[in-house]
Amino acid sequence: MNATADVEFDVSESNKKGLSRLITVSHNRPMNFADALDWDTGVDRRLCPKVPEHGWLYGTDLYEQLTKEQRIECLWMEIARDVSMFISLEQTIPVLYMGYVNKYQGQLSKDINEYLMIFSKEEIVHTMVFKRYLKEANLPLYVGEGSAQILLGELPNLNPALGIMYTLIIEWIAELGAMESTQDANLEPMTRALFKNHHRDEARHISFGKWISEQYIAQCDEAQLQQIKGMVAGLVKRMIPAYTFTPEIADYVSFDYPVDKNNSAVFTQIYQSESNKTLNQKRFKQVFNWLEGLNLL
Repeated sequence: MNATADVEFDVSESNKKGLSRLITVSHNRPMNFADALDWDTGVDRRLCPKVPEHGWLYGTDLYEQLTKEQRIECLWMEIARDVSMFISLEQTIPVLYMGYVNKYQGQLSKDINEYLMIFSKEEIVHTMVFKRYLKEANLPLYVGEGSAQILLGELPNLNPALGIMYTLIIEWIAELGAMESTQDANLEPMTRALFKNHHRDEARHISFGKWISEQYIAQCDEAQLQQIKGMVAGLVKRMIPAYTFTPEIADYVSFDYPVDKNNSAVFTQIYQSESNKTLNQKRFKQVFNWLEGLNLL
């Protein structure tokens, strides 16, 4: 794939009205930093921020080594990692997408150009909201979390549709994981509201990414499809384990975490636990089905 728009970068005719609706809704109901959450209520760290059964170590012998308090602390540090992942991605996407706006401004339709700018603006607001949430919850920002290097490395030189597809898969996996684990009524209220409110914008972003990707795929020849399959397979192979568990959590908990950061065999056991395999098949089913429907997975 090269940097030029060798295959049309647009949405299909049947999705043009949908894109126009996304733009209208985005303008009429934007997330605003000041009232994105009820900041005055604070975060209650005594409560669970995510479903306990969705904890990374749940269902393994390692989980049995943790006290009740340690299990709750792990859930909070897992949420911190998830928020850090969103921050890393969402502060990078505007750089990538505004690069497309500037580089391809003569080739983009008016609505594509406008939505790329809306998308970028919304991601900047999300980043600021996520950072304030970490501060309010007294949670750490995981250093080096995310795929910023890849997003700003190779993708700017490829067809923009590929960059959008790449970011779609990352963002969709993270979004499905967050929503599956945080929307139970018994969980910590601000955390639940954070992801619920974020999802309103992300649902539009996902629709846009799917429409762009589907139109692009429909026009690719077999050689291009094989390249895309390789990209998708590599990305999914990295993202699912990364979302399931990261050993860096040991740097942030207040106790001796029961996983040796240098023991990759233990990581594999965690990735392959029945609990995590079942959970991943359930929460990521939408993206798996979509990719399989396009014959990309």
